[in-house]
Amino acid sequence: MALGRSATRMDADLVARLRGGSPRGLYEAAAHLVTSGGKRLRPHMAIKSCELLGGTIAAAMPAATAVELVHNFTLVHDDIMDNDEVRHGVPTVHRKFGTPIAILAGDVLFSKAFEAISGPRVGAARSVLLTARLAAACTEVCEGQMLDMEMAGSDRVPSETEYLEMVSKKTAALFDASCAMGAVCAGAERRDVSRLASFGRNLGIAFQITDDLIGVMGDPTVTKKPVGNDLREGKKSLPILMAIASVDGTSKRTIEECLGNKRASKKNLAIAVQAIRMMGIDKDVRSRAQSHVKKARRALSGYRSPASKELLALLNFVVERNL
Repeated sequence: MALGRSATRMDADLVARLRGGSPRGLYEAAAHLVTSGGKRLRPHMAIKSCELLGGTIAAAMPAATAVELVHNFTLVHDDIMDNDEVRHGVPTVHRKFGTPIAILAGDVLFSKAFEAISGPRVGAARSVLLTARLAAACTEVCEGQMLDMEMAGSDRVPSETEYLEMVSKKTAALFDASCAMGAVCAGAERRDVSRLASFGRNLGIAFQITDDLIGVMGDPTVTKKPVGNDLREGKKSLPILMAIASVDGTSKRTIEECLGNKRASKKNLAIAVQAIRMMGIDKDVRSRAQSHVKKARRALSGYRSPASKELLALLNFVVERNL
């Protein structure tokens, strides 16, 4: 999905903040993923939320920059924790620059995010509101990441409620903050900030549910990950939880034997993924995502503008992504 003018403006602002810093190697590492690609969904949401409430791209840019910097900070650290080697089609930061520099690069991204929403350009009162929103979201992201790790490392099968709590924190919290911060940049009232935050939170949950479905059943030529990667890593994502609850016999044993087993053979992983596909799990999972899409739509039901149409268009993009 092309995000157009806002993405172009965002890229320029990100590059301006990260290029030319010293020591040079640190800033090259910090800019590595930022300049290699990405959807720019979160800054786009911040900008459109601001425009929805009468603000401008310029007014929203500090918030948009901040949420994208935080997002990239989480990617750098996630890749270290997961020992991933490729992202956006390029080597991950720790693979290219080494783990110590990657940790520092992530820290720089995090610090630059809060720098973006402070200072005279933003204004003291607005900066306080933006900082509080972003800080709270960062805390939730860390909590969600820990929940995800605990689930993956446990033999216990979590409930769907526990899964939704995890994705609400790990992924949706920053979507929530993106929209709320965009609304704050427009000088919106608390009620409007709350509605935009609800839109972002539910969009984020729907996004992660769909992403997890693609992670289990997606075409590896599109996902750039091996078949059954999420099974091998032991991720307790919604499609995997639903499959375990629904299947029985040999297929269930194969799925459970592959779950969290880094030595699982390609053959067994392929069999497990095919078993999940044959169950029609994708329809049930997309139905769960759609329930949050409906909540997101309701949050914007009182707004009519080009910006609201663009935000609503994101909902279709999120849940209709192909496997």
